[in-house]
Amino acid sequence: MNKFYLLIVLLCTTLYPKGADAQEKVRQVLSIDEMFALADKNSKTLRASTSGINEAHEAVNVAKTMLLPEVDVALSVSYLGDGFLFDRDFSNATKAPIPHLGNSFSVAVSQVIYSGGAISNNIAIAKLNEENARLDMETNRNKVRFMLVGYYLDLFKQQNLLQVYEKNIEQTKQVLKDIQVRGSEGIVLKNDITRYELLLSNLELTKTQIQNTIAILNNNLTTTLGLSNNVMVEPDESLLSQILTRENESYWTNAANQNSPELKQLSLSVEINQHQDKIIKSERLPKLALIAGNHLDGPITIEVPPINKNLNYWYIGIGLNYKLSSLYQTKKAVNRSKFTLQRTMEQYDDAKEQIELATKAYFIKYLEAYEQLNTQQKSVELANQNYIVVSNRYKNDMALITDMLDASSAQLSAEVQLTNAQINIIFNYYKLLYISGTL
Repeated sequence: MNKFYLLIVLLCTTLYPKGADAQEKVRQVLSIDEMFALADKNSKTLRASTSGINEAHEAVNVAKTMLLPEVDVALSVSYLGDGFLFDRDFSNATKAPIPHLGNSFSVAVSQVIYSGGAISNNIAIAKLNEENARLDMETNRNKVRFMLVGYYLDLFKQQNLLQVYEKNIEQTKQVLKDIQVRGSEGIVLKNDITRYELLLSNLELTKTQIQNTIAILNNNLTTTLGLSNNVMVEPDESLLSQILTRENESYWTNAANQNSPELKQLSLSVEINQHQDKIIKSERLPKLALIAGNHLDGPITIEVPPINKNLNYWYIGIGLNYKLSSLYQTKKAVNRSKFTLQRTMEQYDDAKEQIELATKAYFIKYLEAYEQLNTQQKSVELANQNYIVVSNRYKNDMALITDMLDASSAQLSAEVQLTNAQINIIFNYYKLLYISGTL
């Protein structure tokens, strides 16, 4: 039995695929604009925002129904029992027959003429909430896009970093091979070979860590973009040669003040609170409505004896409703509304100041990124020259193995920093687009 079970296991192991991780990755080059288009289509966060817009739109329609007339229709059929007549001291009871079939039908119509502005302000608030939902969508889109740019550029960094490490691993293997040959000739100490073997081991470990980071970043991207998990996203390398705008600081500050979804939403909050204040104050005003109705009742029980007939009557007129208690009940609500409006305006001023400060800081970092690039380009040039010189000296027994290790590490560091500097420029540019609401 055990042998048979073992045979089944071996067959399944042979025939069954190794799993999703064993699937060959399909490499797909994506530009940032293509990535944004996929996010707009597939992001679950943005789907929820779209539903919010639809909900807010229907709320506007609901608020507008308050302008329509109210129509009430009532119909009833009942059984009426006989009545009894008593003296005031409840003596001398006499039965009073009543027609047993009772019926009632009524129609009442009411059309608001004046509500103190309550209806119009509620409609205005609903429209502002709809606009706020659209700004929520815009805010969430900017957040999703900025998050994706972070993943995308980090993936770009890691993939370039992987190439640098692979190049240095090959270089280290070649140097190690040369050292081992020289070691077999007794020219190089065993300790020198060991140190280079340790360097190679550390480089390969770092390579594995980089590959794991790439896998995590790629999974974040494909999940958010709605791509298959066997897709390996390849950043568009032409991005590094893209000419980015270098507008002055005032350009970005003005763009943030005009386009920031956060500022627009706070501005809407100010308007909403202004309308809320008007609604509260409308409680102190009378309400006027045009009213009309028609009633059909039977039998006529207000007569003694009751009259077994239907009575139909109609009316039309103007109704006035004034809540006298509002003169003292709404005072505190009006005061609270005043402070709410003041707080919202202060929040807007504070947010505007913070966005201007952030824009200035991001702009400084953007310019700094260009300086870092210039520095790193020179560093790579010097590091490569230094490595060639040290390598030649080492081959001629004029340098120590430690000198080779230092030169190799300096070359690796310079190449990594150059890649990072190029991508940092792009990242800081997109930070400016994000803070200015133009991403």
